[in-house]
Amino acid sequence: MYSYDYLMNKIQAAFPEGNFLEVPIELYDPIEYALSQGGKRLRPLLVLLSCEMFGGNPDEAMNPAIGVEIFHNFTLLHDDIMDQAPLRRGAQTVYTKWNSNVAILSGDTMFVMAYEYVCRIAPPKLPDVLATFNDTARKVCEGQQYDMNFETQAKVNLDDYFMMIRLKTAVLIACCVKVGAIMAGADPRDAENIYNFGENLGMAFQLQDDLLDAFGDTSKFGKEIGGDIVTNKKTFLYLKAFELADGDTLEELTQLFQDKDVETDKKVLRIQKIYQSLGIDVITQEIIEEYLNKAILYLEQIDVDEVRKAGLRKFANEMIYREV
Repeated sequence: MYSYDYLMNKIQAAFPEGNFLEVPIELYDPIEYALSQGGKRLRPLLVLLSCEMFGGNPDEAMNPAIGVEIFHNFTLLHDDIMDQAPLRRGAQTVYTKWNSNVAILSGDTMFVMAYEYVCRIAPPKLPDVLATFNDTARKVCEGQQYDMNFETQAKVNLDDYFMMIRLKTAVLIACCVKVGAIMAGADPRDAENIYNFGENLGMAFQLQDDLLDAFGDTSKFGKEIGGDIVTNKKTFLYLKAFELADGDTLEELTQLFQDKDVETDKKVLRIQKIYQSLGIDVITQEIIEEYLNKAILYLEQIDVDEVRKAGLRKFANEMIYREV
């Protein structure tokens, strides 16, 4: 078995500086910029960890692993335009460094590149891998549309929110571990269990992301803290706060999210305090733990030696108890 650190180093080595530069430079320079910003490379690592757990050769899963990472970064280029986000991983987003047209076209090219990498596998496994990837790509786009719908939709409940993050975030993480399982030749039952593991882990990951957006450290998180608050994004924290607030607290919460003239720093600080007074930070952490526990239950149902599960267990814990 390869170590966790060995597999992570293999992933990092797959994204060397200049590796994605082609011509015209105006198209590929933003792609190189986006992919060289680092990032945690969590998704490709998941592909390799899953493949390795099921007894496969991680080297044979490298191309689809690279593909899912390029696909993930493609979605970020477009998401940043839609969200008007100035920072990504502590640096300028592509559309702010260049412009929206460049970010759209470079993102489209990354989508094609992702397919090219995913398709570089042995023909017997290609249909199942492509079916999983295609289903995921469609769902991610559906999730993004729901996310945009919620910006103007008057009533959004927690079930709506969980449905949206499952599509936008969780299914890609589920796809990664299932692709790794397919590459290793896992049986369908185990492949389904590892998919469910990834989906629940993805739900926990997005909730943690929402929590860090409200209460994280900008220098560690790589994005402006309070960005979701400033843009009135209907996150779990937002929806739970409106569910629990009443009286003066509800009135102030409503006013802060409706008042377009309130100072940004003041708005973030006041809403943070309201969230804490309602225990929203604690409730969110509890829901994160629930999804993590569900993920581990699915992992335990997989019929492989417990020693081989160590990498994914470590990944799950580090992913959820992170500060970035």
